[in-house]
Amino acid sequence: MVRTLEVNNGVLATQSIYNKLSGKMLTPLSCEEFALRISEGTDKEGTGRTLTAKDFTVLSVSDYVLMSNKKGHGYRFVLNNKKEELSVTISYELAEDESFCHKYLQIRSGKDVTLERVDVESISFADARQNYTTKEITAQGAARWKPGLGQPLYTTKTATYWGIEFPAATNFVTDQKMSCGYLRGCGLSKGEEYTTYKSVVGVADDPAYLDDAFYAYINKIRKRPLRLQIQYNSWFDFGKSVSARTFTASVRKVNNELVLERGCTPLNAYVIDDGWQHADPATADWSGKVWTVNSKFSSDFSESRQAVKEANSKLGLWLSPASILGGLKMVPKMREYGYESLSYGMSMTGAVYMQKLEDRVVELASGGVSYFKFDGLFGHLNIRDFELQGRGTAAMPQLGLEGFSSNDERLNDSRYDELKLYYLTAGTERLMKIFNRLGEVNPDIFIAITNGAYLSPWWLQYVDVVWLINAGDAAKGNNRNGELVYRDNVYHQIWKEENTKFPMNSVFNHEPKKTGPDETPEAFRDYLYMNLSRGTGFIELYIKTEKLSYSDWDILADGLKWAQKVFPLFHNVRMHGGSPRDNEVYGYSAWNKTQGYLSFHNPSEKEQTYNVMLDRSLGLLPETDMVYHVSSPLGSVGSRVKASYRYGDMLSLTLKPGEITVLDFTNLASSFSSLGNEGISSICD
Repeated sequence: MVRTLEVNNGVLATQSIYNKLSGKMLTPLSCEEFALRISEGTDKEGTGRTLTAKDFTVLSVSDYVLMSNKKGHGYRFVLNNKKEELSVTISYELAEDESFCHKYLQIRSGKDVTLERVDVESISFADARQNYTTKEITAQGAARWKPGLGQPLYTTKTATYWGIEFPAATNFVTDQKMSCGYLRGCGLSKGEEYTTYKSVVGVADDPAYLDDAFYAYINKIRKRPLRLQIQYNSWFDFGKSVSARTFTASVRKVNNELVLERGCTPLNAYVIDDGWQHADPATADWSGKVWTVNSKFSSDFSESRQAVKEANSKLGLWLSPASILGGLKMVPKMREYGYESLSYGMSMTGAVYMQKLEDRVVELASGGVSYFKFDGLFGHLNIRDFELQGRGTAAMPQLGLEGFSSNDERLNDSRYDELKLYYLTAGTERLMKIFNRLGEVNPDIFIAITNGAYLSPWWLQYVDVVWLINAGDAAKGNNRNGELVYRDNVYHQIWKEENTKFPMNSVFNHEPKKTGPDETPEAFRDYLYMNLSRGTGFIELYIKTEKLSYSDWDILADGLKWAQKVFPLFHNVRMHGGSPRDNEVYGYSAWNKTQGYLSFHNPSEKEQTYNVMLDRSLGLLPETDMVYHVSSPLGSVGSRVKASYRYGDMLSLTLKPGEITVLDFTNLASSFSSLGNEGISSICD
């Protein structure tokens, strides 16, 4: 790609962006280049003003070598606004081997000022599109947590994607103008310099496949590579009654059945969920250390660590950062200690509490905990807390919040959105620091954020998976068909209806689940493979270890081995077909150069015939000389489909009521290796 910049009469502006992959030229309808909203304080009404590149004069231009040891170009423009005593240095960076470029600002003030919002990009295009438009920053309301943070913008004809490399960014399009930025609400002292998060603009070869290019970019910048994380979780087994003894017994049982008896790869982690913490306010003391261990475990989890070591695995822990789950009764006591609490849980911007939390999780990681499930950040499925007092974030007393609780239902009103976003921004930044500290302690750590999180792909610069959002941890339904429809409908809602941009391979969906023998082996097998075909690299087993039958363990082992086999395809997984809620045939598809799979589910009570073209829309690469041979991990496919297919062929499949089918496609003659998202990279780089 090429980004052409021009200084005209001292004013900097982007003149054009040329997408070499598609051969398209983007010419701005207008260009502010950036926008800074400053004021005398977020509590000082009428003092706000917005400055753009037109309010600054370019003083100098220079080029530089990229710091990342990559070949490429960096250009730096120094701008000044004499009236506001502001200087802005803008850096643009483009590596030769990448299909995306970065930009960031360094802002220095000659006087005290408040930087309320910064838009690193402010530019208009005829084909600008805001993909995700839902905005529900609710304090209360079941399954209505859709703040819309950290979603990219697209240009629909010229095939570019835009955004800010910060999870809590708010990127939007208004009258064709793209604004890529975030609220800050912090003071900038005289002489202080603030460096913004980087913006990104990337290109694809075809507007129809912008998602592929965007996800390839996310895969390159994520903190740790996408990994297949298979682990056991104690929650469905024991709930809060888990102990060192029962946990150890389950570790040995799972390892014996899956690894020793059936040849599975050792699990990546065994996780102690809610129930390990000492959170009885009558006896627990969190004044010096939060999240202490109860008497059911040793203080350093020595027995549990030994058990997982014997299973060639690692120890994982559940923990609630806001203390709303498993630690709620300790909130009043922590308030007495002087820790910053909200009406419901703890403040994610409280300086004292968040340092205590950071110290504790770093201590746990240093002691051998290699996986964390952080459950309850800004709230949970039904209630969200917001900081209203300005502790560690912006305050807006002019809104008249006297008598409001921090999760007051009146806060659902959009007039309070800016205040809530200030808190989410500051809280996200504080959590990012904790996640980075954990990565410093253990570069291979695995981090999941669940309740109270939100689906921004830029979270993956700090964590490994994010909760599916607005879904229960136990799939609703009277049978497996109903459970699949419930969960898959959430997938359809997120990716198809709401048009969320987040890698499907990096979600946490609370499955697969197996808690008893009350189904046929065939029903469990079909459910398991349909579940695994969703392509999430995070497979957490919610099982009752003593309730599984011999055949259940057989099926589970076979399913995990299949997941290991097809994991390289998860980089490119997507949903296909219709709406599960409307009883339409749907499924999942994932491919690379040498193999692929398709899953199908007919959720209705009638037979349906489903036709699908094997082309790039499913993730296939246009390698017309390849022949894919068909098989199924669920048994013989018989004459229902052809024995082999090529790119561009139509596949027709008739499915019985409630039927599930999974088809594997393998190019047996190919000498290529199955190399993750090689296919995506070949398109997008």
